[in-house]
Amino acid sequence: MGVCVKLASESYSAAEIVFYRSAISLVFMLALVRLRKIPLTTVHWKFQLSRSVSGFISMLCYFYAISLLPLATAVTLSYTSPLFLAIYLVWFGKMPWRLSVLAALAVGFVGVVLLLRPTFHADQLVGGLFGIANGIISAMAYYNVRELGERGETEERTVFYFTLFSTVVSALWMALYEFHPVDFRGALLLLGVGAAATIAQLTMTRAYKRGNTLVAASLAYSTVIFASVFGMFLWHETLSLSAWLAIALIVFSGLISSWFSRANPAEQD
Repeated sequence: MGVCVKLASESYSAAEIVFYRSAISLVFMLALVRLRKIPLTTVHWKFQLSRSVSGFISMLCYFYAISLLPLATAVTLSYTSPLFLAIYLVWFGKMPWRLSVLAALAVGFVGVVLLLRPTFHADQLVGGLFGIANGIISAMAYYNVRELGERGETEERTVFYFTLFSTVVSALWMALYEFHPVDFRGALLLLGVGAAATIAQLTMTRAYKRGNTLVAASLAYSTVIFASVFGMFLWHETLSLSAWLAIALIVFSGLISSWFSRANPAEQD
């Protein structure tokens, strides 16, 4: 999804990309819930609303951070979310401190910093604040996803309400900006953003519902590894020895968190 967003941002504003991402995902989710005959009514509307609002705001913060900061800095700041999620789980979820898993998350974040080697200057303070806000608020969205999963809410319904909320609000937001016509290349890129986002939301929601929350958060660091691979093949970027060592740290953080955490038994289909 990040690759498609990066390419699409050359022709479309952040507001337009967020709208198309949400609208395309909404169409996919509506078809999926109809196909599986999943009712859209829910008794957990408070958590659904909190998840949708926090998820949408964090997405806005992420796009603004990308527009104001070097990409490496914005991505690094977005990966503070698992660290804030651990704090939320202790404060709100009454989860006991597990130093092994928290240490694994910290190691993963160190790996992200070493791999991306972000730079931060005084004139980028506003962008930095947007990046930190993204990490804090997206962690709250993940916490709500976890709470919905523990209450038996289906991942399809959770993703549907998030995309519905995002589509309506982003449409209003997009109306404030200049509209750019969609050509064939743009349509493919925007379709890629929406399709990849839908699959990512479904798998992330299922991971937080059926597995250990902090393990899922730690494994999210692997996004940086895939981004590095895409960079090598699409933009001919080369990785230094320090970059590969950083990737090893990220993988190690996922493995060690899995070792020290006990996942919930998977549901039987």
